[in-house]
Amino acid sequence: MSLPPESQSKSHSSYRTIALAKENESPENPGALEKRVALCPEDVGKLVAAGLDCYVEQGAGEGIGFSDGEYQQQGATLQTGEQIYRDKDMIIKFKGPSLEAIPQMRSGCTLFCMAHFHSYPERARLLAEQRINVLAMEEILENPKHQGDEEILARTAMNAAISPFVESGQLGQMDIRVIQWTPLLAGTIRRGSNRNPGSLKLVQPNCRFEELDASGPNSLYIYDSRTLDDATEVLDKLRACGTHLQDLAEFERNHGAQAIADYRDSHPPLEFGMRRIQCLHETGMAGARYGLKLLRDNKPELELKDAKAVVLGYGNVGQGAIHEIYDQGVTDIAILGREHTRKDNIEAWIAGADLIVNGAEQAPELRGVNYLVSNDHLQRVVPDGSVVIDLIGGSETNRSPVEAVLACTFLTDPHFEQHGVTVSSLWGWPMMGMMRESALRYSGQIADVLLGQERLVDGLDKLTPGVERALVCGKF
Repeated sequence: MSLPPESQSKSHSSYRTIALAKENESPENPGALEKRVALCPEDVGKLVAAGLDCYVEQGAGEGIGFSDGEYQQQGATLQTGEQIYRDKDMIIKFKGPSLEAIPQMRSGCTLFCMAHFHSYPERARLLAEQRINVLAMEEILENPKHQGDEEILARTAMNAAISPFVESGQLGQMDIRVIQWTPLLAGTIRRGSNRNPGSLKLVQPNCRFEELDASGPNSLYIYDSRTLDDATEVLDKLRACGTHLQDLAEFERNHGAQAIADYRDSHPPLEFGMRRIQCLHETGMAGARYGLKLLRDNKPELELKDAKAVVLGYGNVGQGAIHEIYDQGVTDIAILGREHTRKDNIEAWIAGADLIVNGAEQAPELRGVNYLVSNDHLQRVVPDGSVVIDLIGGSETNRSPVEAVLACTFLTDPHFEQHGVTVSSLWGWPMMGMMRESALRYSGQIADVLLGQERLVDGLDKLTPGVERALVCGKF
């Protein structure tokens, strides 16, 4: 059933009244421990300057240090929790609302939040029955995809390094090692993992040659001489035994400008890119940081540098985990791509692992059917006291690739034990030591989607493709 044309037009026209709701107890926020607010005072001021009437729930920003007075100074009107959901065109909230808040919303209004619609079917049903349009922040994508020169440079440098082995059919037997983690070298990890080499690991720059697990004609090392201090002369020793080397600095100097130009000429931008509202790298860092803390608690005799770490996936959240594990000095960091995580391959990689971080998504039809890290793995091949960190999460209706994770864990009970292994799949990883910083980043992204290129404030009839795909309920 649709609304009458005059009501529908009113519902879908540009938003004039916007409410910023406080985070409170909700299905994904038990104990109301999530204190971040979706918009900081400065970004609310931008909405007010654009001619919108902004209402802020009392105490909305106090959890991360923003007072009610700061919002008032930016032109917002304060309201109580009983008032904030009523008679607004758009309600902005960081996490999804409590079930009790839904009947207070006006039918035809828009809820803009991290909806995770398929993880909470009861809330989804209530929102649909109340005829609330729901825009899921986590589903909004760049449109078109943006690729910076640095990302293209890393990709083309790795392509040049592995092309001979792709052409000869040897890549599946090659061991790729990336020396150091930098944003530029992260791009080579992403591209190399995507091509499914025999193995890909991240190497600390201070490793001695004798500590390396790969060298010779079946090995390829990627590095950047501008940032690498090769004090132990590893490169000379690798070169002497026939190891293939690729220096990003040399590649950029000799081929960079032309490689970037050729790539842009031959690769028109894809329709969609990465999430517009995200803190994925920080999420990965926070998750890995917590995992290493748990590992220290579980295995106090183990030096972190000697830990065996395995990261499933190499996307934005996986890169954050890789970055953090590297920063904490772990020397054995294996990065698994699609071929490595196949059911007949993955056991060999996770056997004996001290820390397993899952950053690999699966297609919807595989959720609850295929598990990358199974309970059988935890029982048979993962040692007692080891730690599994799941960065993907899910629910009983939208299962994680980690079989032990029936639903996300929360700050009220952040981890559990399965077959002697500690498992955590925390909801809201950036809260682990970077709450205010991540809130500021989210706020800027949300304000940009509202007022920038996407112009979400112009209403549901004018959604850009990257936003339209995020309309998980409606139009009403």
